[in-house]
Amino acid sequence: MKILIIEDETRIALTLKKTLELEDHQVKIAFDSDKGLGLAKDKSLDLIIMDLMLPGKYDGISLTKHLRNIKVNTPILMLTALDDVKNKVKGLSSGADDYLPKPFSLSELQARIKALSKRPKQIVGPILKIDDLTLDTSSNIVKRNGQVIKLSSKEYRLLSYLMFNKNQIISKDKIISHLWNDESFVVKNTIEVYIGYLRKKIDKAFPLKPELIHTVRGFGYKIGLKK
Repeated sequence: MKILIIEDETRIALTLKKTLELEDHQVKIAFDSDKGLGLAKDKSLDLIIMDLMLPGKYDGISLTKHLRNIKVNTPILMLTALDDVKNKVKGLSSGADDYLPKPFSLSELQARIKALSKRPKQIVGPILKIDDLTLDTSSNIVKRNGQVIKLSSKEYRLLSYLMFNKNQIISKDKIISHLWNDESFVVKNTIEVYIGYLRKKIDKAFPLKPELIHTVRGFGYKIGLKK
């Protein structure tokens, strides 16, 4: 994988670079957000590891937002010493794909990288469509029956994952792997909760429209028109 590290703490950045290169990754480092922005525009990158607190024009959250606004869709793993729910939500809502609080073990970092590498790469531009439900991957706008549907960052990623795999049964384990890294970080009931959130916004809010999100008992979930 080609990985960019945007981290102002030299010791951490160099340690991560050395560790990742031992795993045969190609690694570049930026020690501030200004250089990071320039390097992050490289479309051949597979992952960006970014600290929340950065010197330069942007901090990690505003830099992530800016990258998403200019259609840089490379997965972003955000690092921060601020281990609280508020900052985690801010990071994920800005467009980051995962969040790892400092201090962390290198084995945990490697597990997160492996999980992110399994996720389907986002295709920039196309609109995913099932019946009258649309998801614009370039603007992140979701609509049904012409109405914009507001989703949280996690709800959006779950819906896009299901829509990329429409009419296919997706197990809870696969959803955890792609959205929450692995089973040690989330209980399976959490998946049911988020599926419930999506059903409320996608199906129950449109009672005259066919249901699109289906539970396949004992197997998982799928999205599509029921046959």
